[in-house]
Amino acid sequence: MVRFGKRLKEAQAMEWQRHYINYKLMKKRVKQYAQQIEAGVLEHRHVMKDFSRMLDYEIENTVLFLLEQQGLLASRIAQLAEWKKGLQEKPDFSRITELREEFRVVGQDLLKLLYFLEINAVGLRKILKKFEKRLGYKFTDYYVKTRANHPYSQLQQVFKHVGLGAVVGAISLNLGELQDHQGRYLSIYDQPSLPVQDPVIHSLNAAVDRLTNSTNFLNFLAQHAFIIQEDLPAPIDEEAADKKYHLVSLLLNLVNTFLYMANTYIIVPSADDYAMSLGAAPTVCGLVIGAMAVAQIFSSVYFSAWSNKSYYRPLIFSSIVLFLGNVMYALAYDLNSIGVLLVGRLFCGLGSARAVNRRYISDCVPLMIRMQASAGFVSASALGMACGPALAGMLQFKFKIYKFTFDQKTLPGWVMAGAWLIYLLWLCISFREPSHDEAEQTHVESNHRETTAVDVLEDGFKQPLLPSLQESTQDEGEDEEDRSEEAAQESRLAANSLQSAYRLLTPSVKVQLLIYFMLKYVMEILLSESSVITSQYFHWTTSSVAIFLACLGLMVLPVNLVVGNYISNIFEDRQILLASEIVVCIGVLFSFHIISKYTIAQYVSSGLLVFVSAEVLEGVNLSLLSRVMSSRLSQGTYNGGLLSTEAGTIARVVADATITLAGHLGESNLLNVTLVPSLLLSVISTFATIHTYNSLY
Repeated sequence: MVRFGKRLKEAQAMEWQRHYINYKLMKKRVKQYAQQIEAGVLEHRHVMKDFSRMLDYEIENTVLFLLEQQGLLASRIAQLAEWKKGLQEKPDFSRITELREEFRVVGQDLLKLLYFLEINAVGLRKILKKFEKRLGYKFTDYYVKTRANHPYSQLQQVFKHVGLGAVVGAISLNLGELQDHQGRYLSIYDQPSLPVQDPVIHSLNAAVDRLTNSTNFLNFLAQHAFIIQEDLPAPIDEEAADKKYHLVSLLLNLVNTFLYMANTYIIVPSADDYAMSLGAAPTVCGLVIGAMAVAQIFSSVYFSAWSNKSYYRPLIFSSIVLFLGNVMYALAYDLNSIGVLLVGRLFCGLGSARAVNRRYISDCVPLMIRMQASAGFVSASALGMACGPALAGMLQFKFKIYKFTFDQKTLPGWVMAGAWLIYLLWLCISFREPSHDEAEQTHVESNHRETTAVDVLEDGFKQPLLPSLQESTQDEGEDEEDRSEEAAQESRLAANSLQSAYRLLTPSVKVQLLIYFMLKYVMEILLSESSVITSQYFHWTTSSVAIFLACLGLMVLPVNLVVGNYISNIFEDRQILLASEIVVCIGVLFSFHIISKYTIAQYVSSGLLVFVSAEVLEGVNLSLLSRVMSSRLSQGTYNGGLLSTEAGTIARVVADATITLAGHLGESNLLNVTLVPSLLLSVISTFATIHTYNSLY
C-alpha cells in the first residue's frame, strides 16, 4: 500500500496548506477530552462548548480563504469576458483560441478550489464521527442543527459551496459560446475540431453535483445500482474514455440482469392459479415467489466471491442453473408436484448473478462511461420487471406436446428456459473474459485518478494536511501513536466476513439499511399478493393482473426522470428521503380495507402511491448510503453492494413468508394482515430517519 505521506502529497495543494481543516489538531483535542473526562476533570457541557468553538474557528479559516479565491476567480472571468466582447467586434481566430484556453485555465483553477472544498467537507464529517465514536456524545446532531440552519451559517459554505455555482455557470457559458461559434470567425479549415463539450465542463459539473444535491436523470438512475465509487473532482483524463473494454461483454451482463428480473416477475400474475392447480392454497403463491429470494440470499455471497476471480464462469453457471430451474418449474404441473415447483424456483434464485453484473461494471468499465453503464443496469432491471408480467399476460395459450402441458401457468417456465438457453449460447460465443489483473488495474487506476478525501482522511490527517518538517520532528512520537491507532481502528483492508462488515456500520448506515429493507418489503407485499387480492376483490384475470404489474414496472424510468431532473435539484437528499417515507406511510394506510366496499380506484391509486414513493425512496436512500458508508465497504466480497442486496433480499423473503402465513387466517383478512407489518416498518423507519436526520448531512 502506498505510504500515507506520499498519497497525501499527491492529493493536496501544497500552497494552500494553512487553509485546510486542521484535522490533526482536532483529533488530538478529542483524545485529550477522552482522557480528561475519564479522569473526571471535564464535564459534558464544557466539552461540547469548547469543541464547537474550535470547529467554528477552523471552518471560518477555510470559508474566508474560499471567499477570497472565489473573488479572484470572478475578477479573472470578468476580464476575460471583456476580452471576448472585443473579439466579437473584431474576430481573430488565433486570439479566440487563446481566449478559450484562458477560460479553461480558470476552469482548472476553479476545479482545484472545489477539490479543496470537498476535502474539508469530508474532513468535517470525519472529525464529527470520530468525536461521537470516542466520547459517545451526540455531537453531530447538536452542531449541525445549531450551525447549518443559522442565517449566517459558514457550515453551509463548506457543504453547499454557496456562490460558487455562479462562477461554474459563467465558465461553462463562455466555453460553450466559444465552442458553438468556433466556425463563425474563420473558415472551419483553419481550426482544429472540438469535442461536443469541453472536458473541464464535465469535471466542473461532476464536482458541483457531488458538493450539492443537484443531479440529473442518469446520475439519479445510476444511484440505484449502488456501485460505490470514491471520487473527488479532478481533471478528467481524456485517455480514460479510450480505454479498451468489451462492449458486447457489458451488453451480456445487462441482458443477464434483464432476463433475471423478467424471470422473477413473470410468474406473479399466475402463481396463485398454479398453486391451486397443484392442490395448495392461493396464498402459497407467496412461498413460490419467495423461494427465489431465499436462494438469492446465499447465491449473492458466493457469486460476489466468485467474481473476484472470474466473470465468465459465474455467468455460465448462472445461465445453466436458471435454465434447469425454469424447466423444473414448467414440469411441476405434469408431475403434479408442489415440491418440484418450489425446487425449480430455488434453482432460479441460486442462479442470481446480479453481484457479478454489478462487479463487472465496477471493475471493467472505464470511469468515463461507468455512470451510463450503471444507469443501464438499473434500466435493464426496470424493463425486466415490466416485461416479465407483460409477457405473462400474452401467454394465454393452451396445448400439449407429447406429455407436456403448455398453458398460462407453465408457459412462463418454458419461455424463460428457452430465453436462458439462447443467452447461454450467446454467452459462450461472444463473452470475453477480462484478465483479473487488467480488470483490477482498471478499477484501481480509475479510482486513483480521483483519489478520495475519504482515503486520505481514514488514515489520519497531518496538520494542516501537510505538516512542516519541524512539526513532524517534534511530534514524531505522537504521530507514530496516531498511526498505530488509525491502523488498528480503520484498516484499509476490505472486510473479510459479514460480521466484520457489520461492525463497520454506523447508526446512520444501519438506519439506511433499515429503510432499504422497509421499501423492498412494502414493494414485495404489493407485487406478490396482487394476483390474490385482485382475484378476490375484483375478479381480475391473469391478463388484467399482468397489465397492472407491467404498468407499475414502466413507472420506474419516468419517476426517476422527474426526480433526477427536477426534484433533486430543489431539495436535499435527506428531505426527499423523509418525505418519501411519509408518502409510503400514507399509501399503505390508504390501502387498508376499512370501508365496506373496496374499489379498484382505491387499490390502484394506493398501489401507485406506494410504488412510486418507494421507487423515489430507493434512489435517495442508496445515494445517502454510499455517502455515509465506510470506504472499506467499497471493495472485496463483503462490500456495501452485497449488504444492501442481502437487506433487500431478506425483506422479500420475509414479505413472501408473511403472505403465506397470513393466508391461514383466511383470504378475506389477507390484505389488512399483510399491510400491518408494512405500516409498522414504514413508521419505524420514518422515526429512525428523524432521529439520525442531521447525521445525513
